[in-house]
Amino acid sequence: MKVTVNNAISDIRADEWNRLVGTECPFMAYEFLRAAERSGSVSAEAGWISRHLTIWQEDSLRAAMPLYEKNHSWGEFVFDWSWARAYEQAGLDYYPKLVSALPFTPATGRRLLLRDPRDLDAAAMLLGAAIELAAEHDCSSLHVLFPDTDELPILRDCGLRIRKDCQFHWHNRAYRDFDDFLGTFSSAKRKKARRERRRVFEAGIRFRHLGGQDMDPGLWQVLYRLISATFMRRGSLPYFNLEFFVEIGRTMPDNVLVVLAEQDGEIIAAALFVQSEAVLYGRYWGSDRHYDALHFETCYYQGIEHCIRTGRQLFEPGTQGEHKISRGFVPVSTWSAHWLAQPEFFTAIGNYLEEERRHVERYMKAVESHSPYKTLDQR
Repeated sequence: MKVTVNNAISDIRADEWNRLVGTECPFMAYEFLRAAERSGSVSAEAGWISRHLTIWQEDSLRAAMPLYEKNHSWGEFVFDWSWARAYEQAGLDYYPKLVSALPFTPATGRRLLLRDPRDLDAAAMLLGAAIELAAEHDCSSLHVLFPDTDELPILRDCGLRIRKDCQFHWHNRAYRDFDDFLGTFSSAKRKKARRERRRVFEAGIRFRHLGGQDMDPGLWQVLYRLISATFMRRGSLPYFNLEFFVEIGRTMPDNVLVVLAEQDGEIIAAALFVQSEAVLYGRYWGSDRHYDALHFETCYYQGIEHCIRTGRQLFEPGTQGEHKISRGFVPVSTWSAHWLAQPEFFTAIGNYLEEERRHVERYMKAVESHSPYKTLDQR
């Protein structure tokens, strides 16, 4: 067996890559990663240089790992800015670094893609090759972001330190409809949710749900304009460009869900979701101005209704946001794994991660006490 470094996802056959990925995580699909690279959203100019690793056995792909060389920490959602500052203060270079992640996408999924899930030798080879590549390219470190929980033992065994964080997810408990879901809330929280939805309805706002196949170039332009306006109000631009969105709508239409909010026949807001058969992922939101409770309705309640209607079991709306708790989302552990070439810093950060883990666990316990559910088994 030999590990190969691929400087573009297009260097790998789509059928071979997708055979390893399966259908669980659409962000890992060849089509998603290729759209990111072809659109220029992921590129050397953007600070993401593709270094994907593959292991071939004869003509068959045995294992693979998405990997990027980076000269910044934007678009990762696992924050290491303080580590970079500590390196700078010590007169060391933190960048470039290697990151195994989904660009601009904080979604948990497998990072060690194995033809046979029991093939720990291939998994160890991938991680060893990534560390060797870090040395060859003078990278300070290797970071594996949002891996599956099942991957943590091999990551730990290969010398990486595990970091804990949390997101807020919604779980489908075989609800018949949205009212059945709200029936699990305490009375006060149920009234609040219904009041939020009523405000949107009374404002004359209605919704359309579209798949990728339903989106034409004009609708994509409207969606992107709304998303861009919302990003710019926060002082930035979207990580993905319009070309990227158009391409995933064309190449993976069943995985794309767009929710349009309309008032008086005009589109005033929109949310973009990505979905697998079992999971809905909230990704991007935009509006032309502020509307009372519209963000909660478009990004959360419409997504929950979609999951109930289609039988999807999990809704991951993205990172952060304690406001999600009162709307039925609960804290869930997320993970990352880290290796640093500089021994003293690696030891210090390992100690920091232990203390940080205790803080995260206290935080999760504290926010869970604000859950709207009447009993714990209804979370």
